[in-house]
Amino acid sequence: MDTLALKKTANEIRKGIVTAVHSAKSGHPGGSLSAADILTYLYFEEMNIDPENPKKADRDRFVLSKGHIAPGFYSTLANRGFFPVEDLKTLRHTGSYLQGHPDMKHIPGVDMSSGSLGQGISAAVGMALSAKLDNASYRVYALLGDGELQEGQIWEASMFAGARKLDNLVVIVDNNGLQIDGKIEDVCSPYPIADKFKAFNFNVIEIDAHDFEQIASAFNEAKETKGMPTAIIAKSTKGKGVSFMENQASWHGAAPNDEQYAQAMADLEKISESLN
Repeated sequence: MDTLALKKTANEIRKGIVTAVHSAKSGHPGGSLSAADILTYLYFEEMNIDPENPKKADRDRFVLSKGHIAPGFYSTLANRGFFPVEDLKTLRHTGSYLQGHPDMKHIPGVDMSSGSLGQGISAAVGMALSAKLDNASYRVYALLGDGELQEGQIWEASMFAGARKLDNLVVIVDNNGLQIDGKIEDVCSPYPIADKFKAFNFNVIEIDAHDFEQIASAFNEAKETKGMPTAIIAKSTKGKGVSFMENQASWHGAAPNDEQYAQAMADLEKISESLN
């Protein structure tokens, strides 16, 4: 897909996020919106996947380590054809397969159940090691939150990945600077993030998370890097695309009411029109 097509797709994914969270009357829109461009690139450009055959053996693997942004993940999977977009409206409803956090047993396209912060990257590292042991060609991608970096397990997994030279692993940090309690630097600063990953023998790339040319360049560099895993530090805007949600920690885990939903969809529709 070209850059314009990717932008259009990401905007549709953002509409799905807002619709799902509004319908559920709960969920996590802020981080879902900030990660939408990265998720779009992964699923529509980067990864070897097949919605018709979600479990194919040679598929690339993706682990949403920050499992609470399930609305962003689900909207991406739905728009990619893993299940109907209409089902996004059932998010968190009793009996729906679209639970509040990703569930690999019931949701097509989910490679790892997640939600407990810090644990997803360990699963991704295990998958990458497995590929190396089997001489398999698939690559593994893990999306982390910047607040999630406060978990010690992140660094144990990173130490192992660097020591084992897992160059088939790409860790992406959605660096929107905010977590549920406020600014990450005020809660328990993980900065400098890039230097920490470099210390664990990662190739580190810093990008604008909303610039598809930078995103493409980073993932291409990751594929060309041998002998070490790659960490992409993606500087993003929490709530991206919805005027009243942008850079507001209060929208980390809150659902819009009917009036706010209408305003959010109007904001995103305006972006749609600007892309035509």
